[in-house]
Amino acid sequence: MISVAEARARIVSALEPVSSETVALALAAGRVLAEDVRARLTQPPAAVSAMDGYAVRAADVATVPATLRVIGAAPAGTAYPGIVGPGEAVRIFTGGPVPKGTDTIVIQENAEVPDISASGGGAVTVRVGAPVGRYIRPAGLDFRVGDVGLNAGRNLTARDIGMAAAMNVPWLNVRRRPRIALLATGDELVRPGDPVAANQIVSSNGLALAALLAANGAEAIDLGIARDDRAALQTAAARAEGADLLITMGGASVGEHDLIQSALGEAGLAIDFWRVAMRPGKPLMFGRFRETAMLGLPGNPVSSLVCGLVFVVPAVRALLGLPADGAAVEPAVLGCDVAENDEREDYLRAAYSATGTDPRRATPYEKQDSSMLSTLAKAECLIVRPPHAPPARAGDAVAVIPLAPAPIVF
Repeated sequence: MISVAEARARIVSALEPVSSETVALALAAGRVLAEDVRARLTQPPAAVSAMDGYAVRAADVATVPATLRVIGAAPAGTAYPGIVGPGEAVRIFTGGPVPKGTDTIVIQENAEVPDISASGGGAVTVRVGAPVGRYIRPAGLDFRVGDVGLNAGRNLTARDIGMAAAMNVPWLNVRRRPRIALLATGDELVRPGDPVAANQIVSSNGLALAALLAANGAEAIDLGIARDDRAALQTAAARAEGADLLITMGGASVGEHDLIQSALGEAGLAIDFWRVAMRPGKPLMFGRFRETAMLGLPGNPVSSLVCGLVFVVPAVRALLGLPADGAAVEPAVLGCDVAENDEREDYLRAAYSATGTDPRRATPYEKQDSSMLSTLAKAECLIVRPPHAPPARAGDAVAVIPLAPAPIVF
């Protein structure tokens, strides 16, 4: 058996980033940039006011109160065409271009306008002066034409979409979604909603993994359920041609009906490694089926999904050109005693509760059978215990992978 870290490293090192495609900006959220995005304009294009008020010369309001003649207005989107001279002011609004001849903004709260109109005219009395540059946003404050606003390899958020739009970029070159072929195996499996005969179970792994793939930017290709028959398995796996990764579920162990290695070996499977020192998920397999990278997951539902978190997500990230480290862990304390660990890295489903102080408390569920999806569904974290970890008591430090719903990506 090899370690989890070595297995993950060997998987991601065997995968190259996928090609790119061009998508409309409105469809780019959640995609990964394939190239830098440069501004196509300068923002703001000229010096503009940051507040509603009056554009004036700082020298004219160095001594207050000062009464100035209002000669016009500069709302956002409209520039005052003339040059402002001594003793003059222009009514200005947020975003309005700063008129020539002025060098500061007096906010309207610091001015009295006994006979002003919205279009200008009349006089304004300034009660509080403003130094040069006050409330003026200089040209290019945000960015200038040609500036790199978004770097290649960025997973685009709502903020990034706004940035690209402001830079006047309507299309983005992004990594295409990796295509991951999913193949379940086993005579005992039926699809959800189909009649379930005696000794059969409903296949859940494929749908769960498809959801995991979609949440991480990949596209699942459903190859269906292959029966425990060599020819059927070979035919089904052959349909993965053109996919970026083939994932099989089940058939990776050592039983007489576990045919992945033998049946696909006859049809072009070259194995890199088989079996990983982890629980659940020991009978993990990785290699290449003809021209397609292949990852063989255990058939037990919890094993399959834990391996999805530990190995499939990093594989997708590698295909997207993103850092492909393992799931982020955070510190916690145990909520109960746990026994010593054996030679495998352990992933314990657990409740995760606040204790009023950091770190939070992680309490493993009593039953950890790898067939029990009910405990995984309600689990809020996975406690990660390294190989040969000694017994630990309630309150001892432990590392966990949080499973709570992710916050909105902003």
